[in-house]
Amino acid sequence: MKSKCLRFLAIFSLTAASVIAAELRIGIIGTDTSHVPAFARTFNDPGYPGHLAGARVTVAFKGGSPDVESSRTRVDRFAREIAEKYGVKIVPTIAELVREVDAIMIESVDGRVHLEQAKAVFPAGKPVFIDKPIAGSLRDAIELVRLAREMKVPLFSSSSLRYRASLEGLKAAPYGELRGAISTGPATLEEHHPDLYWYGVHPTEALYTIMGTGCTSVVRTATENTDVVTGTWPGGRVGVLYGIRAAAAPYRVTVYGTKAVIDQEAEPRGSGAYDRLAQEVLQFFRSRVSPVPLDETLEIFAFMEAADESKRRGGAPVTLAEVMALHAGKR
Repeated sequence: MKSKCLRFLAIFSLTAASVIAAELRIGIIGTDTSHVPAFARTFNDPGYPGHLAGARVTVAFKGGSPDVESSRTRVDRFAREIAEKYGVKIVPTIAELVREVDAIMIESVDGRVHLEQAKAVFPAGKPVFIDKPIAGSLRDAIELVRLAREMKVPLFSSSSLRYRASLEGLKAAPYGELRGAISTGPATLEEHHPDLYWYGVHPTEALYTIMGTGCTSVVRTATENTDVVTGTWPGGRVGVLYGIRAAAAPYRVTVYGTKAVIDQEAEPRGSGAYDRLAQEVLQFFRSRVSPVPLDETLEIFAFMEAADESKRRGGAPVTLAEVMALHAGKR
């Protein structure tokens, strides 16, 4: 009887060890955004309704940007939170983090540091998710994608808005042939980033979720509290970004089709978009295939850069090809 118990314990120990070994170890770079405790909760807290088994945030590197208020005032707080609540080890260097994990999430709220952080992790060849904005300039975004492709590093970047249940439902709605869409949302500014990169990136990604790629040119109308960017797509389709500051600015997309005009349904805050994004990130880490093509991510940032250029030119039309060519050559 004793030998049977010992044999059972040995088998159980081996099985448990194999399960633990199979659990994906995730490292987070940058603890200065609320996305960090949200992702740590999803992966690390079995009692959370949106918990995802099979992966765990094990280590994090704080990072931080002293000249960005939302980074400077939150980086230590969120680091403490994930360490105390979710058992995440805080490490002093990116190099140490890379050695201890299977996959990496670059979460630094400051897009300007993403290129250098990516350069520090790409040589390991491990899959990398970069939260929005993918970079602090179109030039850096182009270079990030170039390096990932050259070094054969799986790379994925997306706003959580792409995976809102209401937006996924709108995309599948029976509106007929798509003629255009209007995406509304906040467009708060941050002095170190191009205008739309800070918050405008989210409604821009929602617009692209519906419209897809292929925008050829944009025109921007800019006032103190509002940005309206009108993009032209092939076939006469028109997509509009309506960015709002200092006023109510819910995320919402309206689709114009040949059969119907349909509004995105309202969703309460905290309705699971981060959990859905976490599911996509985990699937990406396992498959090493990005669910959003890198060319689409680059076009989103070219759209926003062309909008900035249109503003500089007093609202004149600017092509995305022009800004892509200009910034691809800036090294």
